[in-house]
Amino acid sequence: MDLVSKQRKVQHLFYRSGFGGTISEINNSKDKSLYEIADKIFAESKSYSPLGLDTPLEIFSKKKNDGTTDDFSKRDRQLLMQKSRENIRDLNIKWIERMSGGAEQLREKMTLFWHGHFACRTPIALFCQNQNNTIRKNALGKFGDLLMAVSKDPAMLQYLNNQQNKKSSPNENFAREVMELFTLGRDNYTEFDIKEAARAFTGWSFNREGEFQFRERIHDNGVKHFFAKSGNLSGEDIINMLIEDRRTSKHVTGKIYKYFVNDNPDAEIVQDLADDFYESEYDIGKLMKKIFTSDWFYDRKNIGAKIKSPVELVAGMSRSFNISFRNPKPLLAIQKSLGQVLFNPPNVSGWAGGKSWIDTSSLVYRLKLPEIIFKSSSLDFDYKEDLPEMGEDYSELSKKERRQYKQLKTKTDLKEYVGYFSKFGENKMMDELSGYLLQVPADETTNRIVKSYSDDSSKENLIESLTLRIISLPEYQLC
Repeated sequence: MDLVSKQRKVQHLFYRSGFGGTISEINNSKDKSLYEIADKIFAESKSYSPLGLDTPLEIFSKKKNDGTTDDFSKRDRQLLMQKSRENIRDLNIKWIERMSGGAEQLREKMTLFWHGHFACRTPIALFCQNQNNTIRKNALGKFGDLLMAVSKDPAMLQYLNNQQNKKSSPNENFAREVMELFTLGRDNYTEFDIKEAARAFTGWSFNREGEFQFRERIHDNGVKHFFAKSGNLSGEDIINMLIEDRRTSKHVTGKIYKYFVNDNPDAEIVQDLADDFYESEYDIGKLMKKIFTSDWFYDRKNIGAKIKSPVELVAGMSRSFNISFRNPKPLLAIQKSLGQVLFNPPNVSGWAGGKSWIDTSSLVYRLKLPEIIFKSSSLDFDYKEDLPEMGEDYSELSKKERRQYKQLKTKTDLKEYVGYFSKFGENKMMDELSGYLLQVPADETTNRIVKSYSDDSSKENLIESLTLRIISLPEYQLC
């Protein structure tokens, strides 16, 4: 196996299991097998570190010393809602920073995948934080444990209206989505199944401290008929029956394959993976290890075959070039402009991904973004509508406050990066840089244009200018 081919495969593994490898990570992997590299990636993500803000997060009630609660006043609630939006914004930024610089790359990538699979929105920052950490903790464990934990999560119960699911008036939202999106997939259940499952989930709720609570008095204790079982089925029974159904394994495995391997699934491989996933009792870590250590994963058709999501693009760029955002608010504006704001999926189905990430305007914005970030330029946008996902009402901000979302202040540390590529002569520089930065090589015409517009007044300037022009190419959008 030649060095370039090996390097591209190593980079493929780092891109799909995380957000791309730094030049030192790629360089240090040259003498290791792909299996050894995968082992190290899994070892680094074995531990679980919760994501959280430095200050405690509140919800809309306060516990007194005697254990009872008092409601906040209307004004208090308004202030708390504003503070909650700001906290969600800060959680968003903190998560991007972890993806960009943290060691637990696989765990964060899996958390991002499950964040879309279990798409959910809530205005309560504590619920956001708790759900995100529930997913992060279980991201590489057993899918059954993850599903049960998310299903009992206050953010999800609130988002899918199960708080209103009572025996006197069942609400079917949660029951429908847990089958269509989270487990079986569309067309693998009936309306009768939804109605019976909804009855089983009656009483699943949460208390005023944001903890799961089963409310016995509003639960339907009657006989339910779900699939091949009848009886006084509980919500836990329904979840367990969905896990026992092989269609769940195939549906979830298919989504994982499309996210981590290729948008066009190989039916035979997906079925093989799904069978193993089911037999392992839905061990997510084992499934991902099999994917990342299989020969077919490194087939040419799978390398550079996926469009980077906005979050992957920003986190990957920040990771490769050690970029820090001294004014992090524009990170929200970038996500908004490119169509993926963390903690704010478009709907219960999550982000569509694939080619939906790219249209005429977003591609132009993507190609401009590297220069904007490297040069700490101003973002060219001016939203008119409210942007609650940014933590405040953008339309009511002053010009000075708006500039905080538009003016990037970045610091880029290229010392290690420049040091590595400085050892190559000018004739080889373009090939070496492209080999690291692009999973799909640019053609010779493009390479000549890139070279002609680069600053060769010094080796450092040449490396930096070539880098900036390479990552401004359409090919850099692929991984």
